[in-house]
Amino acid sequence: MPTTMLHVPTGDGRADAFVAFPDRGERHPGVLMYPDGFGIRPVVREMARELAGHGYYVLVPNPFYRHGPAPVIELPEYIGEEDRPAVLARLMPLIEEHTAERALRDADAYLGFLTTRPEVAAGPVAVTGYCIGGLLATRTAAAHPGRVAAVAAFHAPVGADGPGSLAAITARVHFGHAASDLTPESLGELDRGLDAAGVDHTSEIYPGTVHGFTMSDTDAFDPAALERHWDRLLTLLDRTLTAG
Repeated sequence: MPTTMLHVPTGDGRADAFVAFPDRGERHPGVLMYPDGFGIRPVVREMARELAGHGYYVLVPNPFYRHGPAPVIELPEYIGEEDRPAVLARLMPLIEEHTAERALRDADAYLGFLTTRPEVAAGPVAVTGYCIGGLLATRTAAAHPGRVAAVAAFHAPVGADGPGSLAAITARVHFGHAASDLTPESLGELDRGLDAAGVDHTSEIYPGTVHGFTMSDTDAFDPAALERHWDRLLTLLDRTLTAG
């Protein structure tokens, strides 16, 4: 399977990005994948390769490229609970500087790059993301209703920008929430807002999970929840990008 690191021109420079796509001659539906706050690293590359193996061209940008190439900060091979406070202390200033304005400016560049790749099929694309990357995914979908056909976000603060931001989404949606992040009451409130806006969605709490459950290099990892995530994500993409 072809994989590479490349650079995406943006309004503020060049974002380094990881790319994976099937080793076949035809063009493939495009997926923009935003990593979690820890950024591009082996586990994220493996997830991109897994998704590409199902027939997609996957672009994973470094959201914090303004501060340097990934990994922007030095990360332990395994991000255990003892390492997490120090890592987050270094990451939070980068996350706080990555404003919605910056995120949307970058999203324009990422989508423009993705949709003009010779390996990517014509038509709308999908966006997916993890943790803060899930918020970036929802912002991207809301800002580009004609270009994004599907959006998925996992253990992500999808409601951080308020209900109006989600109401702007016209793509099909799947939100997979960690049980530690969202109460059933909050889930009901979120779903009512999506229903009222007419958003075609599934939104569920993955039982027994904590924030970060998809990431196998952290203590939050839950193998069953990761498989559930793949089932939901691949079904969503198949219904939108493959089946139209």
